Amino acid sequence: MPKIVESEAKTVRLIYKLFLEGKTPNGIAKFLTQSGIPTPSGKAKWQVSTVQSILTNEKYKGDAMLQKSYTVDFLTKKKKVNEGEVPQYYVENSHPAIIPPETFELVQEEFKRRKSAGTYTSAINGFASRIVCGDCGGFYGRKVWHSGSKYASTIWQCNKKFRKKEFCSTPHLKEEIIKQAFIKAFNSMIVNKNTLLEGYTVIIAELTNCKAQEKEGAQIDEECAAIEAVIEKLIAENARKAIEQQEYHRKYNAYANRYNELQKRRQELNNEIAMCTAKRNQMKAFIKELKKQEQLLAVFDESLWCATLSTMVIKSEHEVVFQFKDGTELPWTIES
Repeated sequence: MPKIVESEAKTVRLIYKLFLEGKTPNGIAKFLTQSGIPTPSGKAKWQVSTVQSILTNEKYKGDAMLQKSYTVDFLTKKKKVNEGEVPQYYVENSHPAIIPPETFELVQEEFKRRKSAGTYTSAINGFASRIVCGDCGGFYGRKVWHSGSKYASTIWQCNKKFRKKEFCSTPHLKEEIIKQAFIKAFNSMIVNKNTLLEGYTVIIAELTNCKAQEKEGAQIDEECAAIEAVIEKLIAENARKAIEQQEYHRKYNAYANRYNELQKRRQELNNEIAMCTAKRNQMKAFIKELKKQEQLLAVFDESLWCATLSTMVIKSEHEVVFQFKDGTELPWTIES
């Protein structure tokens, strides 16, 4: 059984932490290189592909995917990436985990969130792909006004504001105003923390219940196994004795079509179960962060912003809606 090398595990945990705080794989690679932290192979320079591999490899949560590649020629020892030619096997808890499974799944969901925003590298910082225009639904982008002068300021405005015949009515907002609004909104949740946390276990169970999908999935697996057995028997019978081929193909195609239909439905169920799991992990992570906050925020905390907030929707110069990862929507008025 593989043993954890703590010095390497520390780096892996740092990579996951930086990603969930809003850093991109490219930004993480640059940070690790500049910090003098060696790669797993002992090199000084980190590649983006190495960071992405660490963030998506199930082995860091204690699981293993067997036969990702296979030997094509045993004489030359030539190997090939397994693209379905041979069976793959997923083994849970095969070795000690470096990253909690919940953290691993949160990272996978964050990858999906960034991809849906247009690109994996959309998260230049914690604000990117999280501030949404309430007019057109597009994302806000970062701009620097009067760069290099004493009047320099960072603002955020809709990326599509000037790309349409009719401009979006939503305003630009200074970054400092956004930070202050989040501090006050989150502090209001800390004040009401006990009330918010009451009954949360029941709420999570109700909102992320996927027992129906799991039951249907188990039934599909049984039927698929039965069809596989029938098809194998049909093929063996056809090889053993002469069967009228038109009837053989009719039966074979009927079973194969039914099998494909079931597999398509199974994938849909798998997606629904994965969404339930992701939602459960997000809610638990939100609760964990909220429980940790014993005092009101005095300064903006970007890691807390990334850990708890899904989006901040800009309605007008003074009206915004904070949408937190537990599903809470908090309308907020920005003071002038």
